[in-house]
Amino acid sequence: MRGERAVPSRVLVTGAGGLIGSAVVSTLAAAGAAVTALDRRPFEHPGAARTLVGDAGDPEAVREVLAGPAGVVDAVVHLAAVPHPSLGTPLEVFRTNVVATFTVLATAAELGVRRAVTASSINASGVPQNAHRPMPAYFPLDEDLPDDIEDAYSLSKAVDERTARMVHRRWGTDVVALRFPHVAGTGALRRVAAAARSDPGATVREGWSWLHVQDAAAAVLAALTHAPGGAHVVGLAAEETLLDVPTAEALARWAPGVPQRVAPYGRSGLVDTSRARALLGFRPTHSPPSLLDAPGARPEPIPDRSDRAAHPVVR
Repeated sequence: MRGERAVPSRVLVTGAGGLIGSAVVSTLAAAGAAVTALDRRPFEHPGAARTLVGDAGDPEAVREVLAGPAGVVDAVVHLAAVPHPSLGTPLEVFRTNVVATFTVLATAAELGVRRAVTASSINASGVPQNAHRPMPAYFPLDEDLPDDIEDAYSLSKAVDERTARMVHRRWGTDVVALRFPHVAGTGALRRVAAAARSDPGATVREGWSWLHVQDAAAAVLAALTHAPGGAHVVGLAAEETLLDVPTAEALARWAPGVPQRVAPYGRSGLVDTSRARALLGFRPTHSPPSLLDAPGARPEPIPDRSDRAAHPVVR
């Protein structure tokens, strides 16, 4: 069961110059937090109390920014990472990501920070990025999906989740690893939707999932203020796909034979977000009609999938 906590007074955000990081800084500042924003490249953010340039994998730099002139921060949001396997060699991607996550979370825990959120990915299962193109074991995708990892980025995210559990076990710091799907702003999502609708087979293995960047930032705030104690992996996604056909029809065409644990409804999404609702009290607010469709053109309302009895399992 979740419990509400106060917004942390002082928060370190790594990767603060990135898309999600910048939105998180704005959201936390608006909620009243004094944000220390760290990124590898020079940047500016009007919502940050301090803006620093440094490497999240450097223990001395991380210790310095965690301490700060006002004392040790109250919480950490770790978003710094190489975000795609194509952005470096496998060794560079894996080493950069896992070293940074361990450095930030372990150093924060050693200094007594009791709350942390870290960015995982829908790719932690390995299925979406896998060059062998395996189908998921079932839909909707959830945090317990069997993995099939073939690339260094997906492996790094799986290791990051284990790092979160280790840090909680060793130091007692509460950590939430958020499995982000494809995250973008409104303009980019229009392009993503056009691509998904023209070639649904390209993204079927991630369940045509997506999340607006403002919802991603809201999920981070919810993880800091509502998550219960412990180490938790939480899947995120919008509640509807970006396709222009019913989800059941799309699955029949592009994922025949894949078991469906919950029957799809309308254009319902294919990531099980019941854990995000139960632990964080989080539901996204952006939907395809608000982003893409003609005014008034809304699909049928999508019921809350946490009430599983109302939605029979398809075997």
